[in-house]
Amino acid sequence: MITDAEVKSYLNRLGIYDRKAPTQAFLFELHQAHVERISWQTVDIFAGKPTVMDVRSSIQLMLSRRSGYCFHLNGAFGTLLQALGYKVRWHRAGVQPIGQEPRINGFHLGITVSLANDDGQEEPWIVDVGLGDMPYEPIPLRYGTYRQGPFSYSLMESAVVQGGWRLTHDPANSYVGIDYAPDVVDTLDVFTANHKFYSRSPESPWRDLFIVRQRSVNRIHELKGRILKSWDEAGMHSSEIVSKAQWREVLADLFHEELVHYSELEREGIWDKITRLHERWLREMEEQKYRTGSI
Repeated sequence: MITDAEVKSYLNRLGIYDRKAPTQAFLFELHQAHVERISWQTVDIFAGKPTVMDVRSSIQLMLSRRSGYCFHLNGAFGTLLQALGYKVRWHRAGVQPIGQEPRINGFHLGITVSLANDDGQEEPWIVDVGLGDMPYEPIPLRYGTYRQGPFSYSLMESAVVQGGWRLTHDPANSYVGIDYAPDVVDTLDVFTANHKFYSRSPESPWRDLFIVRQRSVNRIHELKGRILKSWDEAGMHSSEIVSKAQWREVLADLFHEELVHYSELEREGIWDKITRLHERWLREMEEQKYRTGSI
């Protein structure tokens, strides 16, 4: 499913040039490098050029300086880990947006990796490079609270499905948490219908939402349209992107995204669409202020 040459190229994209034994330390190194260097994004969907999500195609995205969202990222990363000798399992999961109920609807692909603990017994770890803003490194599947940089995550039993687990997001961020089902899935085919909805349905929330997210040890960055947000120990910082040149610079420098899949004309079209939607959003905000008497 992934060749030795592709494993080497994948590792090189992560800034790793030596293939190592499948240890906990190497798993942490891989996870940290992946979330720092390969962003979570809706670029292809927003641009009207959605990609398929089978494992082979997802691996090629990673090898060609591109990216995607959870199905691509965790599908490719899980396959890389298997090739490196890790025991990997895929799980159905679901993200709980703010103001909505927990769910396991298969709109997220989760991963667990089994590692030997100090007693020599196999212990599962949550591995997830497909969220963009959590976590920075693997979390043991033991209920409790885990601090990573300035952010805290709580792991608990899922109330949605028996035997499942729930990882809650740091309260400062954009959704409440994720529930994972304990059952193992052997193929990404079970996610095909949901990917088709996200990538091609007129009702997809991402058709008109340009989002790129990146995680580092002490920060989370998110570019949504022309609004750049960063979270760190001091809180959330927000600024507006004012030009196409600044947009391209931010994408490349913060998110390692150079839009290599797009011609200059297509990049111009993406920026124009972002700007039209941004200006519409500004008008709607002004109208809302007027209706509520805020101005």
